[in-house]
Amino acid sequence: MGILVWILQHFWTLLVVGFVALVALRIAWRFRKYGATRAELSYVIRRSPFYLVVLVFCLFAAAPFLIMFMHSFKTDGDLYRRPQPFVYRQEPTLDHIEALFNNTAYLDFIRNSVVVGVAVVIITLILSLPAAYALARLTGRWGERAGILMFLVYLVPPTLLFIPMFRIVVMLGLKDSPWALIVVYPSFTVPFSMWLLQGFFKAVPPELEEAALVDGYNRVEAFLRVVLPLSLPGIVSTIVFTFTLTLHEFIYALVFIADTRQRTLSVGVPTELILGDVYFWQPLLAAALIIAIPVGLAYNLFLDSLVQGFTMGAVKG
Repeated sequence: MGILVWILQHFWTLLVVGFVALVALRIAWRFRKYGATRAELSYVIRRSPFYLVVLVFCLFAAAPFLIMFMHSFKTDGDLYRRPQPFVYRQEPTLDHIEALFNNTAYLDFIRNSVVVGVAVVIITLILSLPAAYALARLTGRWGERAGILMFLVYLVPPTLLFIPMFRIVVMLGLKDSPWALIVVYPSFTVPFSMWLLQGFFKAVPPELEEAALVDGYNRVEAFLRVVLPLSLPGIVSTIVFTFTLTLHEFIYALVFIADTRQRTLSVGVPTELILGDVYFWQPLLAAALIIAIPVGLAYNLFLDSLVQGFTMGAVKG
């Protein structure tokens, strides 16, 4: 605890020191690779304003997450009495983090969200991969129109569908169970994934499949051994999008599940930590930050996969 308190109290100093150290290591690496010449030094100086501008924008984008992180360890007195968002005026505390894990069902929310997300991703891939491939290879104007029609299904708001969906869930006996979400979520993840994957499959030249057919593969083997490997960035993107869609969905999760232990993060966290007009800000911010970090990392990986899919996926192999 003492080490954590010291780190939090000197957070900005450590952040600046770490940034300066990374810059110094980067410059030292360039000097070692290209030589400490006058031309290299001039290059580093010319690039410095660009990196300073990038640093300002990065700090601006990261400021909400830094505030969430700092506030998660603040005492009530430090938070509510003339708050300073980037400074600790009282000693940081872990009481709110302990309350989040010990006094709420936060771990159950995470488990339920992961189980529902993984199950929905598997179902979505099983249904959307062959459907998207068929639409991508459907020639003529009807292929494009069918893809747009499928995407329009995704745009139907849940507020129009949760009542008939609720009747179906009750009829199937799945109320107050994560299975209700596993059954319902593919109704909007599959159309979106079909529309997303269709573009990646269209980027794969049909000539590659024809060559595989000439080599003795059947249509299914050509799809599995030629099309899918080239479309892997699109599949990764679909997995990330589908998982985050299930993670953030609120209406269905609120209506279909009333048992606290069976709820997902999107519903469980606000219902546990917001009671009327009372907001438990520190555990609420900590709960949001803990799940935002892996989602943010996943989206960074998704951006790389998306760029790779549009620029290199069709010419590999």
